Amino acid sequence: MRVCVVTGSRADFGLLAPVMRAVTAHDDLELCVLAVGTHFLDDYGRTVDEITEQGFPVDDRIATEYDDSAEGISRAIGETVQRSSVSLARLQPDIVVVLGDRYEILAVALAATVLRIPLAHIAGGDVTLGAYDEGFRHALTKLSHVHFTTNANATTRLWQLGEEPWRVHEVGSPGIDALLEAELLSKAELEERLSWKFRPRNLLVTLHPVTLQPASGVVQVQALVAALECLTDDVGVIVTGTNADSDGAEINAVLQEYCVRNARRARHVTSLGNLAYLSMLAQVDAVVGNSSSGLYEAPSLGTPTVDIGVRQKGRPMASSVIHCDVDAKSIIQGIDEALSRGRNSVTSPYGDGHAAERIVSVLRTLPDRETLLLKVFVDNVRVNQ
Repeated sequence: MRVCVVTGSRADFGLLAPVMRAVTAHDDLELCVLAVGTHFLDDYGRTVDEITEQGFPVDDRIATEYDDSAEGISRAIGETVQRSSVSLARLQPDIVVVLGDRYEILAVALAATVLRIPLAHIAGGDVTLGAYDEGFRHALTKLSHVHFTTNANATTRLWQLGEEPWRVHEVGSPGIDALLEAELLSKAELEERLSWKFRPRNLLVTLHPVTLQPASGVVQVQALVAALECLTDDVGVIVTGTNADSDGAEINAVLQEYCVRNARRARHVTSLGNLAYLSMLAQVDAVVGNSSSGLYEAPSLGTPTVDIGVRQKGRPMASSVIHCDVDAKSIIQGIDEALSRGRNSVTSPYGDGHAAERIVSVLRTLPDRETLLLKVFVDNVRVNQ
């Protein structure tokens, strides 16, 4: 079986890498990789290089024109649909594996649908408020033919969306696999790599746009920076760049200015890369922002999370996650609570770190293409006429 894994950014590659390694470990599976989206942009760390550095082939590349306006994102979607149709027709995979809820991934899925190539979707069924990603995620569910969910709530939602139960497999998050597999960098190695010194206490900050709330990026980043300015000198701050959504450039600019003003203890990094990011999660005293990594990976390391706003609302949260509103006072209280809690062992709602082997086990035993493609909608709720 020729398995085409599609990756669109640093975020999904970190989760897909364990699945890609599991595919290559089986002689009856052949891996090919289609890289799209922001992997090719210097402003987002040119993370396509990380794919090849980890020993994976990049069989085709779709580098699109991009700006973070709504019109620019819409154009990127259209161009990705067009160009991925050509790529998939050339690569001729038996199945396409996608993850998450990004618009670049939806574009590839649309092309695969028309080409009659079955889709396997990882991490469907989640609910997140305030971002158009949720709509993309549910659209990917309806386009896909086999599903790998990360938690029990997501599994139930896929049944509610009319998916046949035999197509839905609850496997956990491959992000936990990545943590267990990684030989994490030490504090000294991170300091050398970043040319930065840890303080007695440290925060890892990532803030992404909330795309269904106009001007939300400006409001959120201003509240966050106001809170960070109140930190004492013994708290170091590592800030990573946003993903490629509307308002992302403005959020980055404000956070970069904060880091320049506080250069003695703050550092902005466009992209840490997967290994350094996971290593930083393991070293800092808390994660602050609205990244899904604060819900998925951080709890498995015992690292407290300060989750800001509604971007992750609806996802299962471990007891180490502290939710706060979008105002400086609430964020300061959340940071203070996280720092006072310290690291504690908690139970993650996202699995045990064996997601990739479960995914590959299912891929190896799938029925033929015609059976996969012919989906039946299961009516779980009948309305009395």
